[in-house]
Amino acid sequence: MHPNAQKAAEATECADDQDKFWEYHDLLFANQSALDVASLKSYAAQLGLNTATFDQCLDGGEKTAEVQKDQLDGTVYGVEGTPAFFINGRIVSGAIPFTDYTTQEGTQPGFKSIIDAALAVAEAG
Repeated sequence: MHPNAQKAAEATECADDQDKFWEYHDLLFANQSALDVASLKSYAAQLGLNTATFDQCLDGGEKTAEVQKDQLDGTVYGVEGTPAFFINGRIVSGAIPFTDYTTQEGTQPGFKSIIDAALAVAEAG
């Protein structure tokens, strides 16, 4: 796990309290090499968040337990990394393409094939 992942996840939850989850998420994604606490706070300011409220949330650890619970929930369901997706209960781990692709092990299903198979099962049942 990335050394700044916990605080970055907490920061997104603090931003969500001010209805800016996705905007904040996008800033973190664009600045993956700068996820220290000072940078996390500067991103909140860039988005026009109430920085006093944000800083109190982040510094006070208000979201620590929530993020830890989310991580534990993921572990219980078999998530070993990101990204991870569930399609009809099947875990799809890693960044895979939409279409089928080839590896040393052979042809691997992309999202389209996995979704099409899940739809076929659902339609048959």
